[in-house]
Amino acid sequence: MLTDTPGIHHITGIVRNAQENVDFYKDVLGLRLVKQTVNYNDKFTRHLFYGDETGSPGAVLTFFPYPAEEDGRPGKPQISTAALVIPPDSVSYWRNRLAEHDVDVTGPFKRFDGLC
Repeated sequence: MLTDTPGIHHITGIVRNAQENVDFYKDVLGLRLVKQTVNYNDKFTRHLFYGDETGSPGAVLTFFPYPAEEDGRPGKPQISTAALVIPPDSVSYWRNRLAEHDVDVTGPFKRFDGLC
């Protein structure tokens, strides 16, 4: 196991619609589409990478679009939530921005060491 990585480098999800994914993560959340490549195990499947300009560990989300895949079964061992950290004084900005894009918002919630 690597000992020089203090946490998770990235989280990968599977999505049905690549364009809707780009529209949300790039246009609504403002993440950078850092890289678009292919799945190394399936060269006909795209792999979308979002994050900051350097791909900092913990700042990267990636997605594989599978438009014809059947719905998955929720439950273990799947991840059900991924959270992005925002500065505490930006909560109202993000609530308003998401509401403007018709995104349902609940929270904020205290997580881990008390950060929102």
